[in-house]
Amino acid sequence: MPTIMRCPICERDFDPATSSAKPFCSDRCRTIDLGRWLGESYQLPKVVDPEEDQGPQNGDRLDPDA
Repeated sequence: MPTIMRCPICERDFDPATSSAKPFCSDRCRTIDLGRWLGESYQLPKVVDPEEDQGPQNGDRLDPDA
């Protein structure tokens, strides 16, 4: 029984043994994915540090020359 994969671009089921563009079903879908990366359509989520977002604490000054 062949393993079936789903193309992340067109969502078509395909046999990965017949595709030279894995994990995509075709070179066309692989090229579309590359274009999305190069066009910055994909983004990695930014992990927000809760301590980085806090302002001055306990008398800390904003201006070090003041």
